[in-house]
Amino acid sequence: MKIRNFIIVCLFLAISIPSALAIIYYSKTGFSKAIFSKIPIKTTTPPKAVPLPKPKVCVFKTIMGEENSDSFFIYKTPESATSAMTNGLAWMVKAQNNDGGWGAGSHYSQDIRDPHAVSSDPATTAMVCMALLRCDNQYKAGKHATQLQKGTEFLIAQVNATPDNQMNITTLTGTQPQIKLGANIDVVLTSQYLTNLLDHIQGDAQLNQRVKTSIDKCVKKIQNNQDVAGKTNGGGWAGVLQSSFATNAVETAKAKGISVDDVKLDKARDYQKQNMDASTGTSKTEDAAGVVLYSVSSSVRSSAKETKEVNQAMAKAINEGKISKDAEVNNKTLQQLGYSDSESEKYVAAYKINEAAKNQVMREDVMNGFGNNGGEEYLSHLQTGESFVMGRDNGWKKWYDNVSGKLISAQTQDGSWQGHHCITSPVFCTATCLLILSIQNDLDKLAKL
Repeated sequence: MKIRNFIIVCLFLAISIPSALAIIYYSKTGFSKAIFSKIPIKTTTPPKAVPLPKPKVCVFKTIMGEENSDSFFIYKTPESATSAMTNGLAWMVKAQNNDGGWGAGSHYSQDIRDPHAVSSDPATTAMVCMALLRCDNQYKAGKHATQLQKGTEFLIAQVNATPDNQMNITTLTGTQPQIKLGANIDVVLTSQYLTNLLDHIQGDAQLNQRVKTSIDKCVKKIQNNQDVAGKTNGGGWAGVLQSSFATNAVETAKAKGISVDDVKLDKARDYQKQNMDASTGTSKTEDAAGVVLYSVSSSVRSSAKETKEVNQAMAKAINEGKISKDAEVNNKTLQQLGYSDSESEKYVAAYKINEAAKNQVMREDVMNGFGNNGGEEYLSHLQTGESFVMGRDNGWKKWYDNVSGKLISAQTQDGSWQGHHCITSPVFCTATCLLILSIQNDLDKLAKL
């Protein structure tokens, strides 16, 4: 018995001692590796890491299909603004007439607010098409492609139906946009929309050519209807706005390769700029129905392109060490950068006008316009915002916060906006408000003008 117990103890020790030593050894040298290195284990290739989506630089995917990381373009659209746009677009779709157009109605029957009780007019149709295009940022595949394409065909037909020697593109007279903005506002806004459309139809050669032919015809009508001072003839109650939009239309058409008369374009810009006295900070309102907002917004818009060029030239010179960081924008500085005497005088004047006008246009008393909202107020706000963007001025964000809040509070329960004086048309006003609220979608394009 004693011998058997002794043998059991020896066997136990023979097994346990080496095991204990092995555990101590492997704990220091890599237990799992030592134990399992020779045990075949079925392995699977780990799934590739899926990168998180890049944060959206904003809703404004550019027309070139690129995201822009420049802080100038970064802005989070308030949910309230997005909701307002959704409701406005839904109302607008229902307001389209059977002929593909939209109408503002007669100046002499402003009590008629039913969009289907008025005739389609090119000015209002162009405003709606611009709004749909900006909101969707697509022509053939957007949510409102059907409505947009019908509206486009309506406008092209209107242009084609008019002889070259006729200044306007419609036989309608007395519409709200015509009486309050100008007799030829239809051709002006139609030209602007068709030019905006070009970026979206590059793959359709036939449509592209039709649109370019229509733009060329419109631009000739616009410039032939300009007087020697640069003012567009036939101005209405706030004629300065018709002239301003005419300048915009020609300017953007030129940027797209349409032939324009550059001398007349410069004259048109000069007319707009002379409405603002940079030295005193006061504005002329004779052609603006006595309303500072209309005049100042036009001055800001007409001087935006030249102001941007000055700012870019100054920034480049500072970066290259040619001028100091605190150098002033004046004739001497610009001549130092290579501008001629006449060029420096022109650009300094535009820069000073733009700065003075920007300071005024953001004042609460100026933003109130006539005292309550009409189509002219909405148009002026639109011009102001686009001017900030064209000049790459970060002030556009403050402008958007301010104006979008006003628009959201003014929207009616059915999703439309209405004017309380002059241009009261819910169609025209809704289109303009949608253009304002969706300006983010065109930031890149406007900044490149």
